[in-house]
Amino acid sequence: MNLFTTIRGSMMESFFPSGWDLEKIDRCAGTPPAEALKPEPHWHPGFRPVPCASLEQFDAYMGHEIAMLIRETRDRGEKLAIILPVGPMGMYKWTVYFLQAWNVSASHVYGFNMDEWSDAEGNTLPPSNPGAFQYAMENSFYAPLGELTVPAAQRHFATKENLPAYADKIAKLRGEGAKLAVVYGIGRVFHIAFWEPHFAGEYASEAEWRADTHRIAAKLHPLTIEQNAITSFKSRTTLVPCYANTIGPGLFLQADYAIGGADGALGRGMMWQGMSLLTTLKYGPDPWVPSSYMPTIPGKLFFLRELAGPLEPELN
Repeated sequence: MNLFTTIRGSMMESFFPSGWDLEKIDRCAGTPPAEALKPEPHWHPGFRPVPCASLEQFDAYMGHEIAMLIRETRDRGEKLAIILPVGPMGMYKWTVYFLQAWNVSASHVYGFNMDEWSDAEGNTLPPSNPGAFQYAMENSFYAPLGELTVPAAQRHFATKENLPAYADKIAKLRGEGAKLAVVYGIGRVFHIAFWEPHFAGEYASEAEWRADTHRIAAKLHPLTIEQNAITSFKSRTTLVPCYANTIGPGLFLQADYAIGGADGALGRGMMWQGMSLLTTLKYGPDPWVPSSYMPTIPGKLFFLRELAGPLEPELN
């Protein structure tokens, strides 16, 4: 007995996004650890998953990768437009550490927060609210950099006024020779930023889906809300917003380089991100699985080794 024999007629039948191939997702989740890092035909030749033995190593490796990108673009005299997440977060202290150790200024960097909590009209929390993503970025990355920081005028946040202008601002920077990078985490339902899988049902074609640059007051999937209750709100589901402003594939799939992170292990054998990681690596590009496109972009995906499985039940 398993999900496939019990789902019909259950509450779960209409809960999962309608475009999910659950049997294919399960095959991805059942990938043996020895096969998890084996390249797939859809992977970009410049894409590489990087296993990490501990959270400390994960944070340091990912922070170093971001810092190196900032350093290398500065050395080449290029501007860097970089789309940044609030989750994962531990890498920012290491990005700050390396840039300060090297005395590398980020004055050539243009930061674009990929998303922000909102209400049903797209209104966001004030920047002074500790729950706001802007507050998190200012206090974990921009402020700690001190004199080396990204100039305030070059920091962009996903308010309903600013987010629609991202595409034009990034296009202008790229026209000036800037590189575009995206730093990302992977959602429980395979989202990138808050671009959810069920959005795929609203587009007539993959091309239309790929072209959309953003969404104001995006309706979040219940599993996304519960994921954030666990990871960010100490299990208090009632505090998690049900909407968010978010970039779309029209921005994150345009990146010249992508730096990903999956750190969703909870200890004592528990995790929430193993299936999300393996499906991202193995599923193949599909709008119903937004993260499945990330291996098609050159870059690195850092992950805690245990997330690669085996994803089998065990007695605790």
